[in-house]
Amino acid sequence: MDMTMRVDRSSKTLRERTLDKLREAIVSQHFRPGDRLVERELCDQLGVSRTLVREALRYLEAEGLVETLGHRGPVVAKLTIEETRQIYEIRIALESLAARACARKGSPETVARLEQALANMKNAYKKNQPSAVLAEATTFYATLFEEADKAVAWNIISSLHSRINHLRALTITTPGRSEEGPAQMQKIIDAIRIGDEDAAARACFDHVNRAAMLADQIIRGWENAE
Repeated sequence: MDMTMRVDRSSKTLRERTLDKLREAIVSQHFRPGDRLVERELCDQLGVSRTLVREALRYLEAEGLVETLGHRGPVVAKLTIEETRQIYEIRIALESLAARACARKGSPETVARLEQALANMKNAYKKNQPSAVLAEATTFYATLFEEADKAVAWNIISSLHSRINHLRALTITTPGRSEEGPAQMQKIIDAIRIGDEDAAARACFDHVNRAAMLADQIIRGWENAE
């Protein structure tokens, strides 16, 4: 996937922008699992100092996107089947909990905010803007947890945000996902609208479980190709 690596110095701090660019490069598959991340080359591509690149790599290692392998140095972390399954299990449990709470409240304001995020996501799909799809998906779930008053659960999800988006970047580009995914998310909204807690939780399960199956297939394909 093509992307401009050069860091924009006009917004945020240079450190934050460097981190954002490297994270985006990994999540968008510009750098693929197993690729070496050579500091000198990254400095040239990003137009920043080696100190900033090293700080960003350390941060991304803490997020689970980068790992250091002896003489090879920093590389993009490989997604494993077991870790992937655990991430989706956590999502299913916590997102279902949030959806139930939203359905219990049955707030029209909640439905309106979720509808807007989903509409923006569909528009990003139509414009073939994967990064915008990821951003709107994040907005959708942030809204879900906020409206459910599940701040602790959202903090747990947020701690996995980079790895969730890494996986989401894989699944949103699979054939038919641009229609299937939003349709499943619409079912979550519809269940919340009518106050059906069980249906809301079930819709969350169906949506995330389908994404888990797609991610599993992709990662197994990589492993079989090695």
